[in-house]
Amino acid sequence: MTSTTLELPARGEPILTLRAVTKSYGTKQAARDVNLSIPRGSVYGFLGPNGAGKTTTIRSIMKILLPDSGEIRLAGQLLDGSMRDRIGYLPEERGLYRKMKCVDQLAYLAELKGVPRGEAIRRADHWLERMELADYRDRKVDALSKGMQQKIQFAATFIAKPDLVILDEVFSGLDPLNIELLREMILEEKAKGTTVIFSTHMLAEAEKICDAICLIEGGEVILDGTMAEVRARFPMQSVRVAWEGGGEPPAGLSGVTRREFIEGTWHLTLDEGVDPRSLLPELMAAGPLTLFSANRPSLNEIFLAAVAERRREVSA
Repeated sequence: MTSTTLELPARGEPILTLRAVTKSYGTKQAARDVNLSIPRGSVYGFLGPNGAGKTTTIRSIMKILLPDSGEIRLAGQLLDGSMRDRIGYLPEERGLYRKMKCVDQLAYLAELKGVPRGEAIRRADHWLERMELADYRDRKVDALSKGMQQKIQFAATFIAKPDLVILDEVFSGLDPLNIELLREMILEEKAKGTTVIFSTHMLAEAEKICDAICLIEGGEVILDGTMAEVRARFPMQSVRVAWEGGGEPPAGLSGVTRREFIEGTWHLTLDEGVDPRSLLPELMAAGPLTLFSANRPSLNEIFLAAVAERRREVSA
């Protein structure tokens, strides 16, 4: 099938739009009136609990599933099979031809997207260098570690220079050094104008690289916007605190809705309108403080608050 010629929008204008996309399996609605507008040249976080509808929505974009109703447009045109080559997709379920050499694997996948053989080999060598796998060029895929194979598949997703890339749990199972490497690659591709949909459960990583996020719960979009817009909707604050010689916050602190011990410090999530300074007397009474810091809400705190708010509304 011949790839459709697309006139790409300017950076920041919508490249992918979903309007009232709905998909049911029997009596269960996996996606319900999903409306999204994803700007070109952005990293767009696609978040939600297990079973929220993320995978159904992604598979609808990839034309793996057909929605029951609604429409999906890429660069203003109704999405169809001829546009598949314009989209790169790294699914959570990985899959490579394990007996192929690394260079041949990447070149073959590029050729499937219409890249001529000579150019495909050149790009394969370029990506192997970028992924720090040049020494494994002529090794078979099954001779590589799981993390190396994941880097090969990451490179395969970008090698045909797609306009839109969907990454589903791309950091899963990687060590911190390789997470940092792939994060750098994502930001480099974004700088070139590529749009990246970043579906993940790793909220700390999403917070580092996403320009905007969408949160799906129960098949519905319950939060959507830039990081600044999302934080403005949840003006709660959190406090990081630690004591000399250890210690923990007193029980029953007024205005504290959640407490977690993370990487050596206590994180206290405050109810809306609570002044962090009002906690100081009780915290100081528990022992000499070595850290007291008020912070903007983390994406994890926003995620928990938004899901809890939506579930309260459903229960009511």
